[in-house]
Amino acid sequence: MTLPARITRRERLVTRDAAFILAATFCYMACFMVTGPVVVGFTMSLGATVALAGVVSGVTSLCSLACRPVAGNVTDRVGKRRLAMASALLMLVSSAGHIVAASPIQLVAFRVIGGMGYSLCSVCMSTWFAQTLPQNRVGAAMSLFGMMNALGVAVGPALGISLFQSVGYRAAFVCSTVLAACSIACMGMVHDPGRPVQKQKAQGQQDAPRTGIKLLSIEALPAAVMIILFAVPYFATQSYLVNYVADRALPVAEEWFFTIYAAVLLAMRIVLRDVFDRVSFRTFTLCSCVSMLASLALLWCMHGNLAMVAAAVCMAGGYGIMCSVCQSTAVKLAGPGKTGLANSTYYMGFDIGMFLGPAVGGVVYGAVAPVWFYPALAVCVPLAIVVLAFTRRGLRVQGR
Repeated sequence: MTLPARITRRERLVTRDAAFILAATFCYMACFMVTGPVVVGFTMSLGATVALAGVVSGVTSLCSLACRPVAGNVTDRVGKRRLAMASALLMLVSSAGHIVAASPIQLVAFRVIGGMGYSLCSVCMSTWFAQTLPQNRVGAAMSLFGMMNALGVAVGPALGISLFQSVGYRAAFVCSTVLAACSIACMGMVHDPGRPVQKQKAQGQQDAPRTGIKLLSIEALPAAVMIILFAVPYFATQSYLVNYVADRALPVAEEWFFTIYAAVLLAMRIVLRDVFDRVSFRTFTLCSCVSMLASLALLWCMHGNLAMVAAAVCMAGGYGIMCSVCQSTAVKLAGPGKTGLANSTYYMGFDIGMFLGPAVGGVVYGAVAPVWFYPALAVCVPLAIVVLAFTRRGLRVQGR
């Protein structure tokens, strides 16, 4: 009677340690996102120009991208709990620095520190969480991890805007500091130290020489390229939806778009949690391509809130679902012992997409009439299908 109980406990996804890792993940992601909507205005209040404020805002993402290769290699070689707490401490220092910053230059320094902390923390936490999972449940579990990321992405900006409007800029930074401290506390409650995975070797095989730092995981590269192509339309929409609605004089409440997107995405990830391990990467990609095209088409022709709501739902089924699918696929393709580098490669794709989305969106928005904005962005979807066609054989790993 005891054996089935032990098996059941071993196969549970949300163990005590997993719950604290998920809580810490929400806190660090919300911490990072709280400052995003208010940092441009705060930088300008310190005397910066609009252009300099944009540089200050974007320096965190650029620093994060630059640190990704180092983060992946370090994560695979050291204890995850120690590294996660150190990286969250960098985020805490960055958030606290925002409170006392008196000039744009000081703010740049603190945002560089925050970018380093976020880069290390995001790779380390996802790797630490994946390391605690049974290999046949990686897809389902990474869906839960992605759900906590999505919740942090949705709650963080809302908290920042609300606190700024009611109290002021620095109140938002105090909230960010508190969230970083909560993340460190949750990490400290995890029993599993997340020791590096030792690769098994055949009998009589000698130890392979230690290799140097690798910039990315070749196995995980197709998933990273795929997330770039899905992220560009999403982040372009995030940056220009308000302008698009105003320039076309559309009678829609665009401020609800991303709230609806986040709520639908959370529901989808809960409902599809177990499906991620049973359905192939190819099937998910094709379905998400259809959903993304539907979202862009609805945004192109919308003339009311109903179309806007439908577009948000389809965006969740497109970009939102592919975030979980691409990350879990990257982890499976890389295999044990390379999870950190695989996550690093995935997040490099995410960072590039987050950077290219507003940049490409700005070029397109300035080059064509607003009505052609979304048809132009839709080019990314057939490009994703081309990438899938060229990498189909390499993606046939563990049912993906």
